[in-house]
Amino acid sequence: MFKHAQLESVKAWVGDPAHGALPLHARVQRAIRQLILDGTLDVGRPLPASRALAKSLGVSRDTVESAYSQLHAEGFIERRVGSGSFVSERAQRLPGRGKPRRTSVEGKATLRLSQRGGAMFQSGGVRDFLTPRPFAPGVPETRSFPLQTWERLERQVLREYGTLALLHSPPQGMEPLRRAIADYVNLERGARATPERVLVLTSSQQALTLCATVLLDAGERIFIEDPVYHGARKAFDAAGLECVPVPLDADGLRAEYLIAASKAPGEAARAVFLTPSHQFPTGATLSLDRRLAVIEWARQRQGWIIEDDYDSEFHYAGKPTACVQGLDPNERTIYIGTFTKSLFPGLRIGYMVLPSQLVAPMTVARTLLDGHSAPIPQLTLARFIEGGHFGAHVRTMRAVYAERRDVLARLVRQHLAEFVEPRVPAGGMQMPCVFIRDIPEREAVESAHRAGIDLLGLTTLHASSKHRAGFLMGFAAHAPHELNVAVKKLANVLRALCR
Repeated sequence: MFKHAQLESVKAWVGDPAHGALPLHARVQRAIRQLILDGTLDVGRPLPASRALAKSLGVSRDTVESAYSQLHAEGFIERRVGSGSFVSERAQRLPGRGKPRRTSVEGKATLRLSQRGGAMFQSGGVRDFLTPRPFAPGVPETRSFPLQTWERLERQVLREYGTLALLHSPPQGMEPLRRAIADYVNLERGARATPERVLVLTSSQQALTLCATVLLDAGERIFIEDPVYHGARKAFDAAGLECVPVPLDADGLRAEYLIAASKAPGEAARAVFLTPSHQFPTGATLSLDRRLAVIEWARQRQGWIIEDDYDSEFHYAGKPTACVQGLDPNERTIYIGTFTKSLFPGLRIGYMVLPSQLVAPMTVARTLLDGHSAPIPQLTLARFIEGGHFGAHVRTMRAVYAERRDVLARLVRQHLAEFVEPRVPAGGMQMPCVFIRDIPEREAVESAHRAGIDLLGLTTLHASSKHRAGFLMGFAAHAPHELNVAVKKLANVLRALCR
């Protein structure tokens, strides 16, 4: 029979609200199993008869019988006809049986990760802003998304495809979506795309990871913009690449650095990462002559151009510049796009337009990451694009975001003028602001976070120390009156830091 303490332990486990989702027999079974795992019940010890235990626990005998049957099936107890149930001798071999539970940090085993795993962990990963708090960069407005249209198109997909829509998608992506993406980037971005060269992914971050691991070996060099999108640098660092920062000016990345470095012994790189349409975070647009220079560099060096066109839909002064991929006749450019910012983050659809020779290797590599993207959202998105709804939504949001950018610039000049200077962008969803007085950037970001405001510090985006501290302020997800409240709150935060 159980000792009193053991019986009370089983009662406590069974009655714990944290286990309430489990069926009653499973709670009894797991409570007894835990006593065995802890070494509280010795090997060969008899268990109470099912009738007696049922009475003690206030449950039916069938409940206890079901618990005992499962323990027997898992090898924790033995059941002997005419003798009862006993803790199995096999329980003696359970790892950690009878040892005290380790609760202190000192008692835990040393964590050993691979060099790549350690680099990924130390980098902190890429933190998404899960809720649209004020000024979170890159977060779109979702409250005005045409949800009814999306639901109608999704119902059409389910009616047409039926249970076929519940199966795996091809790893390259559903053909209707690949065709819609190719048509869109050709028309709107001046790309050279065909459905056969489109690879549908879950995100641009996945695209960057694929580029880092498929195109380059650990230890090889890649040119990056300085400052640069932190998600790209972390993907390249995690793959063991050596990131070589290239400075920027008003015309974007200074392409002459690529050419000069390629002539120096040991300085050559095999790829360059660009955000040419709207540089992250400065907002600069890469000039045509520099685009052509980068294309020529890639041709001569047989290098790769990784072009991240992350929010080119939102350009507020004329039409955005055509993408580099459309200017490159040599098929050395990988074009990355995403619908996370133009539609909504929960969609989880990005894509690459690939040189023809990379389609098969990238698609195979993708199968090792997550296999495929969900078919129903892909097919719904294809209809959303083909029906003109995507273009209409982008045009609407472009006007909304332009107004919010202007409102934020005015509010910053009105309430934050003693702290920062805004750099009003020609496009995008966030505004860089640099400090005009000695304010500790990290403390400012952390204090704002505690006040319910999400800022992205500029220092983390720079490789060199030759830059001005400050932060990015996202403006897309909040209406003018919400921006007004948040800017005043941020002013109070900065004022407290300067006292």
